[in-house]
Amino acid sequence: MASTRDTFQVPKRYNSLAIALMAIGIIAIIALYITTHGSGGTPAEKHQSDARFWASLLQNSVYFLLVCNAVIFFIAATTLAWGGWQMSFRRVSEAITVCVPVVGTICGVILLTILFSSNHIIYHWSDNNVVANDAALDWKSGFLNKGFFATWTVFTIVAWSLVGWKLRSLSRSTDAGKLTVEEGKRYMWTNTVWAAIYIVIFALTVMSSIPWFWLMSIDAHWYSTMYSWYTFASSFVAGIALITLFVIYLKNTGYLEFTTKEHLHDLGKFQFAFSIFWTYLWFAQLMLIWYANIPEETVYFKPRYFGAYSPIFWMVFMINFVAPILIYMSRDSKRNYATLTFMSMLILFGHWLDFYQMVFPGSVSPDHVPTILYDFGVGIGFVGVILFVTARALTKAPMIAKNHPLIKESLIHHT
Repeated sequence: MASTRDTFQVPKRYNSLAIALMAIGIIAIIALYITTHGSGGTPAEKHQSDARFWASLLQNSVYFLLVCNAVIFFIAATTLAWGGWQMSFRRVSEAITVCVPVVGTICGVILLTILFSSNHIIYHWSDNNVVANDAALDWKSGFLNKGFFATWTVFTIVAWSLVGWKLRSLSRSTDAGKLTVEEGKRYMWTNTVWAAIYIVIFALTVMSSIPWFWLMSIDAHWYSTMYSWYTFASSFVAGIALITLFVIYLKNTGYLEFTTKEHLHDLGKFQFAFSIFWTYLWFAQLMLIWYANIPEETVYFKPRYFGAYSPIFWMVFMINFVAPILIYMSRDSKRNYATLTFMSMLILFGHWLDFYQMVFPGSVSPDHVPTILYDFGVGIGFVGVILFVTARALTKAPMIAKNHPLIKESLIHHT
């Protein structure tokens, strides 16, 4: 039903659900730690156990951080394009971006702990002795070293958080009252400048260096020039799915009266389009490496394409390409709340699996797939954090920026 409610109030059931999911995550982390560290074994087996535990934390924290950060990219990109169609639900996107400093802090602690661990789990290049006896790693050491990794990681998370905060502050500044024509022009210029600043930071981090550091360096002898774009596509379509789920939930609970099926249709089109874009990168990266058949390149795909991770590899393809292209092909499917909810949840899970097969073969074992339920439980914990933080962010400002210069464009939006 439509409602004129302008301020979000967190329902008790919602709050209980978020806390319950976070509790599941904590229990999963404890259970995973006990399972991996509960028995003795040789030094090699203990090293493998450590890697198993930290790989789960790495995969989940990086995935959910990049997904939440992709929402800032969505805001910045639509701001640069002066696209007003998303203004009726922009406060939802802004609330999700509050998760970036929270999840970013968790992720940063995990990354730096792995980096500076004494047994050099996961990031083998962090061991000076290994680098000294490996010509390939020694050649990359000018870029791939502890100091640069740590500095760039901290800078990246802080920069994302600060610029995201600035974009939210600019948006909330319009709540004070109606803007004059000159004030509106100055506001649009300032907003555009900060969105451009974020896009530059995004290009220097997500579109290039950060996936190299956090993920690709797990397999430090292997590299792909398409890897960062691939990681971006995976996290961005998941970010759009996350926005869609929150918008549908708020619509069903009586908020966002000016957000219609026209807006949801466009969110569905974004999911459809970027699922195809992800698939293009998925295929192009695989095809070029397969066609060249160079051993130092194909080594990455052997456990994924032919080995133990092959079922996950093809499941990722089915979930993230086949399902969206078949289900989202029709117009009606992108305007149906139930279909959008199902597909958004499926896409979030599908790209979580994508990050799983990015991390685990190189960090744990290419020969067998660990019990995935522990990792899924950790992921549920991060979902609880996102639900909890986003809900509280929604209570801090009106649900719609009524005085924004482009708000009318959103109110009359029609696809």
